Amino acid sequence: MSARLRDQVRGAVLTPGDKGFDAGCSGFQTAYRHRPSVLVRVAAAEDVAAAVRYAADRALPVAVQATGHGLTVPADGGLLLDTSAMTGVTVDAATRTARIAAGTRVGEVVHAAARYGLAPLNGSSTDVGTVGYVLGGGLGLLAREFGYAADHVRSFDVVTPDGRTRRVTPDTDPELFWALRGGGGALAVVTAMEVGLVTVSNLYGGELVFDTARVPHLLDVYREWIRALPRELTSSVSLLSYPDVPAVPAALRGRHVTHVRIAFHGDPRRGAELVAPLRAAGPALSDSVAVMPYTECGSIYHDPPWPHAYLGNNHMLREFGPQAAEAVRDAAHPDAPGRLVIDIRHLGGALAEAPGVPNAVGHRDAHCLVRVLSPLADTGEDQARAAHRKLDDALAPWRVGRFLNFVYGGHRDGDAEATAHDVWEPADRQRLARLKARVDPAGLLRCTLTPSAPATVTG
Repeated sequence: MSARLRDQVRGAVLTPGDKGFDAGCSGFQTAYRHRPSVLVRVAAAEDVAAAVRYAADRALPVAVQATGHGLTVPADGGLLLDTSAMTGVTVDAATRTARIAAGTRVGEVVHAAARYGLAPLNGSSTDVGTVGYVLGGGLGLLAREFGYAADHVRSFDVVTPDGRTRRVTPDTDPELFWALRGGGGALAVVTAMEVGLVTVSNLYGGELVFDTARVPHLLDVYREWIRALPRELTSSVSLLSYPDVPAVPAALRGRHVTHVRIAFHGDPRRGAELVAPLRAAGPALSDSVAVMPYTECGSIYHDPPWPHAYLGNNHMLREFGPQAAEAVRDAAHPDAPGRLVIDIRHLGGALAEAPGVPNAVGHRDAHCLVRVLSPLADTGEDQARAAHRKLDDALAPWRVGRFLNFVYGGHRDGDAEATAHDVWEPADRQRLARLKARVDPAGLLRCTLTPSAPATVTG
């Protein structure tokens, strides 16, 4: 069957057993992987359209993978579109916009924009795929000042499930444009997009690292500290235990550690004044907070660049009070099961404001986001899930929802439906479901989460 498809596309068409098939199906997330019957390494939008038509004719589910950080629901036995070869960034300095191809990683956009004193609204990792990050909403390093990355999209070039290529803007298709920004990738395959950039060349940023045993009150200091911050400062605090192995830096080896990550866009002297209460909280193992060019923004979080297995979820909370903090401390304790890495991100500011052109990103009233992640190299998945459920229950009184970009590995039966209930506001969830039923009635496109059909949605 795939011979016909090979005649229609410029990129490689691979089936199980072909050289490169297994490598093409694997991604950054190694705990879960796609097992398609056909892999298409697309080279252009026309390849995407031909592959989607081929899949639709044969009722094959379709999934899309660029870097494989946030793995979509596996399209087992279906068709996988590998967009990693579709790369490229074109910056228009006059309009402060960038046109970004489907497989482009965030780091490429950061460096292309920096030549003009501009920056995208990227997140902590510069290794992720830009399109997937934006479709999920995009919670960036400077999010409190500028809002979600999805708020700054100007247009999308897409292939819809009927195999048509289209340009989607607020004028050409306001409903699909609304949905693609924060609604995920279940409605169309994005082949390129145009986004707005911001005028940022430098940051006052970095991280403060503390031995939690020596500064056990740091989480409470952070809770109080974020109450009066200007929107120009976006930050997070994380708790994790490092294994006592040679691969870990000697200063961190075997320690339970608290990291505070800082990104301040403003006068460095003002930045130092704002960070001073954290520096006064106790002795730090390290302090890298300083002026840096924006091209070094990936050093703030030091997200691991190597593929690995992990399970994760998140909670958007209306407040992060003493009881929530205690629940986080208990879950992240070195002796707690599941070996959780917990990251609390301060929201508010521009994130709480509706964008000029509305989109599907919800829960803008959340005060903070608690992301929980379990590396699965030395923790069983069942144990990790049990630890996550325990934290879920503890944080439930303050939870307003979840954030799509930080849902990792929810692919067991019932997981996606339960999580989808929390990701979008009830009215938005029903709106997305109605649009899915209209543009993809066969359910061709698979995504991390797909809203249920309207008849099954409850408010």
